[in-house]
Amino acid sequence: MIRNTVIIAVLAGALAGCATMAPKYEQPASPVPAVWPSGPAYKETTAKADKPVADIPWQEFFVDEKLCKLIAQALENNRDLRVAILNIERSRAQYRIRRSDLFPKVDATAAASFQRVPEDLSSTGKATTVDQYSVNLGVSSYELDLFGRVRSLKDQALEQYLATGQARRSVQISLVSEVAADYLTLAADRERLQLAKETLANQQESYKLTRSRFEAGVSSALDLHQAQTIVDAARVDIARYTSLVAQDENALNVVVGSPVPSELLPSTLSESLTAMKDIAPGLPSDVLLRRPDILQAENLLQGANANIGAARAAFFPRITMVSSVGFGSDELAGLFASGSFAWSFAPRITVPIFTAGANQANLKVAEVDRDIAIAQYEKAIQTAFREVADALAQRGTIDDQLSAQQSLTDATAESHKLSQARYEKGVDSYLQVLDSQRSLYGAQQNLISTRLTRLANLVTLYRVLGGGSE
Repeated sequence: MIRNTVIIAVLAGALAGCATMAPKYEQPASPVPAVWPSGPAYKETTAKADKPVADIPWQEFFVDEKLCKLIAQALENNRDLRVAILNIERSRAQYRIRRSDLFPKVDATAAASFQRVPEDLSSTGKATTVDQYSVNLGVSSYELDLFGRVRSLKDQALEQYLATGQARRSVQISLVSEVAADYLTLAADRERLQLAKETLANQQESYKLTRSRFEAGVSSALDLHQAQTIVDAARVDIARYTSLVAQDENALNVVVGSPVPSELLPSTLSESLTAMKDIAPGLPSDVLLRRPDILQAENLLQGANANIGAARAAFFPRITMVSSVGFGSDELAGLFASGSFAWSFAPRITVPIFTAGANQANLKVAEVDRDIAIAQYEKAIQTAFREVADALAQRGTIDDQLSAQQSLTDATAESHKLSQARYEKGVDSYLQVLDSQRSLYGAQQNLISTRLTRLANLVTLYRVLGGGSE
């Protein structure tokens, strides 16, 4: 009997290993064009990438030494990344639980019972005491996975586990880009603060000169008050940018996960203009399907597909086995004596006959979940395509914008020099000097913003192309 039980278990395990009722998985077609958009906003390029951006480590893309140290520190300390890693450990444990259901669980038990049988119930007419001792080794409630229900649930748990791994990669990519973006924003605000301080110092000197001219009767009270306006405007910007710099430092501390040493903070944005390398976008089919968020969506889709197999298997019989072998005796000393060997085998088959539509409803839920996962997978691809296209559109125009802004700043600086000279010679009023100074200050601030936009675009392009996961 025991030999037959073992044979049945082995055959059932073999059948279970090669049979599931899940539909064959087919990767949905990509719902985006095969090439990136083209037009006036996009720079035409024929350069081919040496390797996909997803294969470029962040240590190679970011070349600024301070920034690289901050990124490395963030990867060690950031709490969001820690949560993502812990989610992987949790999903791995859940997968191992599901996988263990494919194998029999063998338990060893030892038991003793003592019972007094009263006279009325005793076969001898006398009260007796019954002692029983047993030691058993058995399989408790092992399901023969003939229709792949357990294996389908195991496959779903595996895809969930793989999805958490891709989620961790997504968190790391976002973390690397967020550190870089916060670093560049801090650098830009520090440069804006420095510019405001320099402007205040220059305008204070100009105000003193105008005041002297006013006291000497050369300049009017209007000139004096106009000079005061630019001084006060610079003071307002100093207070504003001082606050922004402090907030930028706080944001950087949070994303890095610990206080950032002062020696790792950037001085100005001008020092970070070569903090990153340029990259080629490649083709959508090569780039998008390697992004971890899209791979995560596909893992979830495959898990939903596997769950259909479990829902289909619920329509078929479930066979479970309970068996044990061991020794039993009414005396502890005779527990392992000759003739005390005992065994039991209790197979059970459960055939669903009437479930009031529950199995059909569960199957429908599984199929709809699969369709939802398909839509989410396609939406992830479309979102990724748009993110890259937006970044490429900005990349195609930002160099022209930066060149024009630099030219505007240079021209405004020359205009300010000329207006200052004409005022000092009495040709123009101080209003011309004031307007030119405001124009120069605004152009300089806009130049910093445009430089920040260009660098931030490189970071964004690196992120949306899947870089930074390694």
